[in-house]
Amino acid sequence: MRFQFTLKCLNKLVQSLANSLLILLACASPVVAQDDSSKGVAETSAVHTDFRTPGPWFLIPYHTPAVKGARTTDSDRLSELIRGDTLYLTLQDAIDLAIENNFDVEIQRFDHEFALTDIMRSKGGGLLRGVPTTITEMPSGEGGPGEPLLTTVGGYSPVIQLPSSAANLATITSTSTDLSVTGSTAPASSTNGPITSALGLSNGSAIPQFDPSIVGQIAISQQIVPQPTSFATGSNVEESHGLLVNVGYQQGFSPGTQLTVTTNSDATNSNSTHNNLNPSTSGYFNVSIVQPLLQGFGIRVNRRFIRIARNEDKIADYIFRQQLISTVSDITRLYWDFVSLTADLKVKRESLAAARRLYEDTRNRVEQGTQAPLQLTSAQAQLATSRQDFINSEGLVLQQELLLKELLTRRGISDPRVAKAKIEALTAIETPDNDTIDPLGTLLQQAIENRPDLRLAHVQLENTNISLEGSRNEVLPELNLVASMQNNGLAGSANSNAVSGTTPASSGLMGGYGTVEQQILSRDYPSYSVGVQLNIPLQNRVARSDLTRDELQKRQTEVRINQLDSQVRLQVGNAEIALRQARNSYEAAVEARILQQQALDVEQARYDEGVDTAYDLIQYERNLAQAESAEVSALGVYAKSKSALERAVGLTLKNNNVSIEEAYDGKVSRPPSTLPAVEPAR
Repeated sequence: MRFQFTLKCLNKLVQSLANSLLILLACASPVVAQDDSSKGVAETSAVHTDFRTPGPWFLIPYHTPAVKGARTTDSDRLSELIRGDTLYLTLQDAIDLAIENNFDVEIQRFDHEFALTDIMRSKGGGLLRGVPTTITEMPSGEGGPGEPLLTTVGGYSPVIQLPSSAANLATITSTSTDLSVTGSTAPASSTNGPITSALGLSNGSAIPQFDPSIVGQIAISQQIVPQPTSFATGSNVEESHGLLVNVGYQQGFSPGTQLTVTTNSDATNSNSTHNNLNPSTSGYFNVSIVQPLLQGFGIRVNRRFIRIARNEDKIADYIFRQQLISTVSDITRLYWDFVSLTADLKVKRESLAAARRLYEDTRNRVEQGTQAPLQLTSAQAQLATSRQDFINSEGLVLQQELLLKELLTRRGISDPRVAKAKIEALTAIETPDNDTIDPLGTLLQQAIENRPDLRLAHVQLENTNISLEGSRNEVLPELNLVASMQNNGLAGSANSNAVSGTTPASSGLMGGYGTVEQQILSRDYPSYSVGVQLNIPLQNRVARSDLTRDELQKRQTEVRINQLDSQVRLQVGNAEIALRQARNSYEAAVEARILQQQALDVEQARYDEGVDTAYDLIQYERNLAQAESAEVSALGVYAKSKSALERAVGLTLKNNNVSIEEAYDGKVSRPPSTLPAVEPAR
């Protein structure tokens, strides 16, 4: 009961003292509260998981946090797009499926939870673990950069490669891009914890532990020790029994203040004849304050990790947006490649049909004696070549289809419905007849306003500046104000075995534990101490070298940002040129296809009249097939160039109607496209 009474008194005293201390420090400190805003950086819409767990509030800090499980099933949208053995896909459907099911997007959703844990950790006074800054680019696919998009009749035809080496797997292998501008080289972790926010910077001056803690000790002891003389205790055997109770409260505060409050009670019973009180109870209530005056002083410097952690929340948002841009842009590219490959397969099918008709016609003419047998051999060779071209083109379509299935679903071809479904692309590539391209200056301004990686770079630079505050503070000497106040108490019973002649204990010390409490609360026996602690490193080489390196890394980060700006300008300029060239190339390809068709029509008429041979007609059919494939390829390149320009200026999400909030949620509210009507089987 007395112990419970002491704890209640201790709690009131600690609360009163802590409140008074905070008010005093807030008024006395010349440092203003830190500004957590990020000037020049757009606010983000963070979507977080609540890590709290149900139960009594005082047990929540010791429960395992509730963390959402990873999603492993495909969204309902997939089932709505499959009809029979066909997966009907518009470009918008493909983008929506990627947002809901793609693993790269799902992985990036966890970054916000990482940022939330760092905010929680920094508010407790811990160092940061950082958030990843890497995004994943989808595989290039069968029609990607550097790959032969289309085969040619009678010309070079890419053969389907067996996956015998890493090089042959390049078209189905994802790549990673690190968007960090702070550098990847970091010094070794110090004893204080991991490197600050993965910036590669030093930890700087130590951060107070903002989370309060209660420490306690209860010990029962017995000591029986033989003595060489009875002078000290009155006996050759010293025997004592004790009960020690010690409870302490510790907490750090933003100005760097360390508060320690301790209460102690020690009850002893000894056989010593020289103790005036036996048994006796002693106790004290101690309040100690350590206030840094140089290194470790200031609200702003001691809350720097909280500011960095909040910026990491913005970094996580920008990384997620950049991953979305990458995913949507890559899916668009792969979708257009599939459309182009499918269109080229149609060209190869028509070429094969034309070669078969020519072969049949030539065979009839040879049998009739109007053509030489050599012409039949030429027609047969053309038929075999067209068949090989068709097989190769069909293989490219199947490989691209497989890649899309795996990127747009979670289970991929392990799902029997997906495995047997053939993809039918419902969105055709629009010709560039009425498209307009903004001036280069406008495109560059759009990139500055919309690209998440540019904003991400400036937030990283801001975090570097915040971290430098700690590095600069660590260079200062340690000068701490140390103050302590302690109230003491002692009570007990008169020792009946005391040696005669000793001075008896005063009546004020007679009593039990209640007397000790009264003495402590009444401050009958107070003790005070005030002083300073000084630690001046004479060379201070470690702190100075850390600060110098951090300053150099800041300069390096500034250069990297300038380099990134240059890369963005180059990307935008290159994408603008590529789009204009692709449009001109398509127009030329259309004109070439029309002329080749006219030439073939003339040659077909000459062949029908018996003027030219099958060999002559084959050459014109080859030329037309090549022109048709070139037109398909040019239109696909134009579509991909347009998508690449959208990505370069940061308009991919806006132009494809992507909602950031829905992407975070993993559920797109937009309904699937209306599927085409299917005629009933007869």
